[in-house]
Amino acid sequence: MAVPLAIAATSPLLAWRQPVYILAGFAGILAMALLLLQPLLAAGVLPGLEGRRARRLHRAVGAALAAAVAAHVAGLWITSPPDVVDALLFASPTPFSVWGVIAMWAVFAAAALAALRQRLRLRARTWRLAHTGLAAVTVAGSVAHALLIEGTMGTVSKAVLCLLVLAATARVAAGPWLALWRGSRRA
Repeated sequence: MAVPLAIAATSPLLAWRQPVYILAGFAGILAMALLLLQPLLAAGVLPGLEGRRARRLHRAVGAALAAAVAAHVAGLWITSPPDVVDALLFASPTPFSVWGVIAMWAVFAAAALAALRQRLRLRARTWRLAHTGLAAVTVAGSVAHALLIEGTMGTVSKAVLCLLVLAATARVAAGPWLALWRGSRRA
């Protein structure tokens, strides 16, 4: 998770950028790194982080992820409002913008669903399926967004991080750890 951040910190592409733009870029990289943690925390498979601890940290990392995405978009807005408006209206000529906007709305919706879980009074299974579905859209959109950008993360480190995010998400979604998401009582 730290390697793409370190590579980005030494990128020559930062030389002529405004500080706000640089911070926005790093917020996006941090968000991608946090995406790797989320499925592992949800499944409780990280050593020393099982059960309630893992779920509590999953919530905190989810909030940090939504905040990082908001900082990413806000920083880009400050440096170039017309580009952000075009992206939000799906009128941008850059294909990575579409995926970024889809991922952004999915992560915000997943966070809102988590925050409003008690008020919505959804059945547990319905809530879990909706939250997991939004998380999958977030991951797919974020990976497509990142891979299409020629940026500071470095081609190899970005590809490896994206692959790890996809692998962790797929493994947890398909694995026995989330049998409870499917409604199994054995879980």
